[in-house]
Amino acid sequence: MNSELRKDYLLNKYVIITPSRSKRPRDISEETVLRRNRPCVFCPQAIRRNSIIDSIGDKSAWQVLSLPNDYPAVTLQNKKAYGAQEVIIDTAKHGVELGELSENEILNVLKMYQRRTAALSKIKNLDYVLIFKNNGAKAGASLAHVHSQIFATDIIPPDVQEEITAAINYQTEHKRNVFADIIKKEIKGPRKIYADKLIAAFCPYASQFHYEAWILPRRLVDNITELAPAELQATAKILKKILLKLHKLNLSYNLFMHQVISNPNQYFYIKIQPRDSIWAGVELGSGIVINSVAPEEAARFYRKK
Repeated sequence: MNSELRKDYLLNKYVIITPSRSKRPRDISEETVLRRNRPCVFCPQAIRRNSIIDSIGDKSAWQVLSLPNDYPAVTLQNKKAYGAQEVIIDTAKHGVELGELSENEILNVLKMYQRRTAALSKIKNLDYVLIFKNNGAKAGASLAHVHSQIFATDIIPPDVQEEITAAINYQTEHKRNVFADIIKKEIKGPRKIYADKLIAAFCPYASQFHYEAWILPRRLVDNITELAPAELQATAKILKKILLKLHKLNLSYNLFMHQVISNPNQYFYIKIQPRDSIWAGVELGSGIVINSVAPEEAARFYRKK
């Protein structure tokens, strides 16, 4: 294919999709396992029971834990940087990635996301809850034991607010929800990864990253607490499939869940953004991203059995 300039569905962001130049997965693979000689602070023997905020499973034989972030950028006591941060230990097992866990183990991680989002949403003035995961060195991971993080604050990030405003404008103009229209289009096209009556997954039209994937509930909700048990199970299933594929490529990735509390114009979905390439002059200077793996090609990779 020839190079093509594409615009994000809603944001004022542009990507140039370039021919892949036969860039096979092995050409972009990397070492993602972090190796440390010092003792792991997230293994069961290192956890202080009195520091546990929440747990799934007995505290002495836990499956998922929530802990305070020992190095928070925001705190509930700091009016100049107000917020809360937590660390979610996805499993007691050391040396595995999220995608290598069983579907039910991933489901438990998602349940913890639900529980902590619900708890943080009750705190005064916390309007935005970000759940994220840095997996691999290029994604910014600093510890080998698989974990996620939660960042909650009283400000809504500019990109999230821009997306909400664009969604409102689309609804006003077309009398339809923009995300419902995006899903309807993508699950019928070449960027589809998977779809059933509960969940949809696809590579976005203007993917900023090689093999970028989105997971969206078919029912419009604004945060993870609103997902029904069957929807959460379906999310765990496709999330495992996508992460296992990335694991085979040995790719670092970032995973994000943006949540604006109780805003019907904000749509909950999961972004998975692999980090094999480094943004350089064009990206940093112009803000326009060059992506050499077309989302259509990436979707074929995910669909392949």
